[in-house]
Amino acid sequence: MPPLHLFLVCYLLTVAVETAVLLLALSRRHSIARRLFAGVWLTACTYPVVWYVIPAFIDSVEDRLWYLLVAEAFAPLAECLIFWAAFVWGRSTDRRATLRDMAAIVLANLASFGVGELLNRVGVLS
Repeated sequence: MPPLHLFLVCYLLTVAVETAVLLLALSRRHSIARRLFAGVWLTACTYPVVWYVIPAFIDSVEDRLWYLLVAEAFAPLAECLIFWAAFVWGRSTDRRATLRDMAAIVLANLASFGVGELLNRVGVLS
């Protein structure tokens, strides 16, 4: 299990990256305050699962690819569902805006994954 300080540093980095993407990419129907909240809240909902729950089921270093597939599919899917349930369901029929919101969440997750992988490769997160 990774140390708590590394979890916190990586969580804050993830929040920073994903919030920046959500600020720019979520549809205009969402206020700046909601975009900021989503950047923190969505990550708070999924990050502990990605860091502590999924690795408990995938315990081999050789299974890193399997872990990445599961974790990086889980996070955006769960965040899209949470966001939709909290901010879209029953409130809007604008499908185009909803698709943009879901794409923004997926893009935010891909961006944070990419930044994390880059920092891991250069040894910053080791």
